[in-house]
Order: sequence, then structure tokens, then C-alpha cells
Amino acid sequence: MHPDAELDDSLEAAILELLRERDKGKTICPSEAARAVSDEWRPLMDRTRSAAQRLVARGVIDIVQKGEVVTLATARGPIRLRLRD
Repeated sequence: MHPDAELDDSLEAAILELLRERDKGKTICPSEAARAVSDEWRPLMDRTRSAAQRLVARGVIDIVQKGEVVTLATARGPIRLRLRD
């Protein structure tokens, strides 16, 4: 497996694992998943958002701001991730 694909898989897995550890309806910050994958997490933020977008496309999670579902393309400012019901 290509190292980039492995990193992407790790980010998706971290997002899902962190969300499954939370109570239903609770959210995580994408940086929590990046931190779970690497101590050098800041450079991973764009890739973490891309991982979140792939999970949205598969119908697994939602991207939210102020409790409302948003798209990554239109979101401005901090986002949160939540498992889809």
C-alpha cells in the first residue's frame, strides 16, 4: 500500500474510532483525529478534512457547525465531525 493511502486510511480510522468512543450525537474536532495519528498533526489537517469528506460521501459522518450539517466546501471557520444517525 502506498504510504499516502495508508495515512488516509489511518485518518479515517481515527475519526471513526474517536466518534464511536463518544456518546451518540457528540462531535469531535478534526484535529483530534490528526493528533491520534501523529505528534506532528498540524500538517495533517488538510488530509484529515479530506478523510472526513470521504466519510461524508460514504454516508458515515456529517460535518457540522453550530449543530447544523454543512458541506466542507461551504464551511467557514471551525468544523466538527459527528456520526450520522
